[in-house]
Amino acid sequence: MPDSAAAPALASPSSTRIGWIGTGVMGASMAGHLLRAGYPLTVTTRTTRRAKPLLDDGAAWADTPAGVAAASDVVFSMVGFPADVREVLLGPDGALSAARPGAVLVDMSTSEPSLAVEVAAAAAARGVHALDAPVSGGDVGARNATLSIMIGGPAEVVEAVRPCLEALGKSIVRQGGPGAGQHTKMVNQILIASTMVGVTEALLYAYRSGLDVGQVLASVSGGAAGSWSLTNLAPRVVAGDFAPGFFVDHLVKDLGIALAEARRARLSLPGLALANQLYVALQGQGRGRDGTQSLVHALASLSGLAFPPAPATPTEDS
Repeated sequence: MPDSAAAPALASPSSTRIGWIGTGVMGASMAGHLLRAGYPLTVTTRTTRRAKPLLDDGAAWADTPAGVAAASDVVFSMVGFPADVREVLLGPDGALSAARPGAVLVDMSTSEPSLAVEVAAAAAARGVHALDAPVSGGDVGARNATLSIMIGGPAEVVEAVRPCLEALGKSIVRQGGPGAGQHTKMVNQILIASTMVGVTEALLYAYRSGLDVGQVLASVSGGAAGSWSLTNLAPRVVAGDFAPGFFVDHLVKDLGIALAEARRARLSLPGLALANQLYVALQGQGRGRDGTQSLVHALASLSGLAFPPAPATPTEDS
């Protein structure tokens, strides 16, 4: 988009048609918030079944990302991998192929900073605005509209779509130009990965020491050791709940991006490398589609433990 191109109009349910690509663990909740806010919504995802709750609530269906863009003023994408981002935005049936001049593409996937720059350049060549706006907060943040949204792209475009972003999250911060949102998300993922190593090691220590792990969490969660992961994910581990708020497979993808960026910057991050290897071990254990809190299994196996312990088998006398 030339520098002289006009900024998009301020988003409003009365005048802005929204498109949404990707209705997975987080995307479905996020799209639902925009629909309930009154925005006309057109969706697409790999299978219509995944979008059925949105369609039942009044969203329209499009067979392709291009079909979504043709019906929309602002198109959000929330998909799993950089290859998916490339396909749904830049592919032959991608959103950019049918986006009208002045439309806005907002990619909320976690992807490569370099790809965000490429998307922004391709969009600009067609007179389309583009933002990279990855999020943090997992399934809980998506459901509760409390996500942290980190954004790369022109300030005036961020302000134009801010009403939409405010329906999705509580922290909305522009970090810089194209790619800056993705770089910030890498910072977030480095923090998350290393924190989860500490959280799961601490749970194993408490268990091995014979403590009531739930009681231990009551003591430490509110102190200096407190964190989002300790508050939201550690209780799931104790309960044996490894359902995904965020897939192990997706975190391994993210950590791979962060390691590649660190190598490019000649930056040594040994903690990140260790966390990556432990999560790769989880994939080797067949847990790639589990939530990131399943890291406890990789660490427990190093000490010959099973945590959380299996419930005792009832006896005839019990």
